[in-house]
Amino acid sequence: MPACGIMGSVEQVKLRNENEGVFYAALSYFIWGIIPIYWKLLQDVQAYEILAHRVLWSFVFMIGLLVATKQWKGFVSYVREIAGNRKKLFALLGASLLVSANWGIFIWAVNSGHILQTSLGYYINPLVSVLLGVIVLKEKLSGAQVLSFALAAVGVLILGIHFGQIPWVSLLLAITFGLYGLVKKLINADAAIGLTLETMMVTPLAIGYWIYLLFTAHSEFFVSADTALLLMGGGIATALPLLYFAKGAQKVPLSMLGFLQYIAPTITLILGVFLYHETFTKTHLLAFIFIWSALTIYSLSMTKWGTAGVQRMKNLLKIGA
Repeated sequence: MPACGIMGSVEQVKLRNENEGVFYAALSYFIWGIIPIYWKLLQDVQAYEILAHRVLWSFVFMIGLLVATKQWKGFVSYVREIAGNRKKLFALLGASLLVSANWGIFIWAVNSGHILQTSLGYYINPLVSVLLGVIVLKEKLSGAQVLSFALAAVGVLILGIHFGQIPWVSLLLAITFGLYGLVKKLINADAAIGLTLETMMVTPLAIGYWIYLLFTAHSEFFVSADTALLLMGGGIATALPLLYFAKGAQKVPLSMLGFLQYIAPTITLILGVFLYHETFTKTHLLAFIFIWSALTIYSLSMTKWGTAGVQRMKNLLKIGA
């Protein structure tokens, strides 16, 4: 086969894989975007009980998935590795507690009428992750990233000054998920195995809390079959988008993922305003404009075009000097 034919075939395969990756990554963000609709169906159930069932049934679903996909041996092997590594064991415990806290805050916020704050939280999450990288990993910021932080800070301050309080729900969601991502770097496990381990660590707490609710007659699980099925289904709703994301992330450039991640908070914002009629004032719009501008600058700075632009600017400055 001619060299050009081989190269063309390779390019086609690469393009097909990238398109498939974009599909799965976008699908995962779409599911994360519409997930408030699911939790709203359980708004009569306390957030803590929803969280307990989300953890428990996520663990059960992931165990079944590992067995079905023949990853059980890999899971057992990784459990043995972590058991003998104190650093990874503490990192796993930290990741488990952080992701559980993030889930709990999100569920409470959605069912308490704060969907807009959850949207804001996941808009600023990438910037919080970068900030954590600077503080913890001693990474350096580019000029564009510094500008992004400044614009995002202005957006948050606008909301704080206008409403008389800092949007704590948004900040807690961003910080817990940012810290979760940071700790996950230490675990370095396959997505399916990682989620199974994380839910396994906190499942005893979830079961203990559920037993407490059963003995105090406060559990909603046996109120109706619909409620029970929805609580159990929360495990699938949690695991599926993560698995789709892992499948897509393997085939998509990081810069593309950077843009796709804004699908979820955008959909959530639309749901909060148009489906659940949460108040969206001119102040909200102004604050979000600052934050959207920050994210646009940050995202562009992470692409090859942004890097090339910075390099061209440096070259021009050298010529001018």
